Amino acid sequence: MAARLSRRTLLRGAGAAAFVGGSAAVLPLFSLEGAKQTPQSCPSTDLSASESELIISNWPAYIDPRNNPDSTFNVFQEQTGITVSYTDDVNDNIDFFGRIVNQMRACEPVDRDMFMLTDWMAARMINLGWLQQLDHENLPNVEANLLSSLKSPPWDPNRDYSVPWQSGLTGIAYNASVTDPVGSFSELLTRSDLSGRVTLLSEMRDTMLFMLVVVGADPRNFNDDEWYDALDRLQQAVSDGQIRAFTGNDYLRGLKSGDIAACEAWSGDVIQAQFDDPNIKFVPAEEGLALWSDNMLVPNRATHKTNAETWMNYYYDPMVAAKLAAWVNYICPVEGAQEAMEQVDPSLVDNNLIFPTPEFLAKTIDMMPLTESQTQTYENDWTNLLTGG
Repeated sequence: MAARLSRRTLLRGAGAAAFVGGSAAVLPLFSLEGAKQTPQSCPSTDLSASESELIISNWPAYIDPRNNPDSTFNVFQEQTGITVSYTDDVNDNIDFFGRIVNQMRACEPVDRDMFMLTDWMAARMINLGWLQQLDHENLPNVEANLLSSLKSPPWDPNRDYSVPWQSGLTGIAYNASVTDPVGSFSELLTRSDLSGRVTLLSEMRDTMLFMLVVVGADPRNFNDDEWYDALDRLQQAVSDGQIRAFTGNDYLRGLKSGDIAACEAWSGDVIQAQFDDPNIKFVPAEEGLALWSDNMLVPNRATHKTNAETWMNYYYDPMVAAKLAAWVNYICPVEGAQEAMEQVDPSLVDNNLIFPTPEFLAKTIDMMPLTESQTQTYENDWTNLLTGG
């Protein structure tokens, strides 16, 4: 351990500090010792039978335009009689977690019936007992139409607490008008013609998943030594000036302008960018592709769980799912939506980034679930790298 600490201190002492660009959040970590809950210690009451209301928090630009009377959102309200208060205030998993953590750990309402968070944060909340168990009898469309590849994640094997909203891929994007093709994260870290024109994602799991592969570790089963080898490798690239910034999806502006030649990217962003500029390319990295989902979750003390399940079930109708996917351009998690897309937008039916083939998905990798202790340690390491701490 002393040698490991010395090695990392040497890298930081070289004066290298990556800046965090755009909307990336760097927040204090939260000790959650003693914060676990059960349905008995934190009971919830469902008022859906008497209150036709639903309060949702989601990520920005993650639903078709709500000002359209025929949008999936407005049709849901008309068909169900449920009035939905919808806010796109989830900009970062850690940022959102920080805004609700005190209420959640104290078993207090967070004034939301449902929010959409990424797999790893959903897993963390499940482990803490902070989510209400879903009633699958209210989810026949989900039961029938959820893609088989998404049915049994290790952190929620029976989908008792989570239903995917949309899924996506993390890989590499590059601007073909300013650089030759880029096919691997090793190239992002080493190619001299890319120096200072590379961005990586500010979400720790997105980026470190690939760094682990770069140093020869298995992200599905790694130890602390391998974690620090991967972190050191990334810190060296920062020290060398190879990495321009760590960002959220702010990379799109620089990628389109050519200021960023290549970057780690999310598939849906790239599809949207390609409508304006066909020089923007998305490629599976040689190291693999990361497959992830943002999941619909019902927190403890939410009072409209059945209404939330009605929403989940509605969006797993293949035609509704196709209309949504045509706007957000991420992987649609609903079986049958590809066929329905023929009626919505035939140009998207064969798009591998919305309806990937089994062969395409065979390239995907993911990171092992982390314990609460590992989460605290690794997030602290990551924050120190981002801030030069």
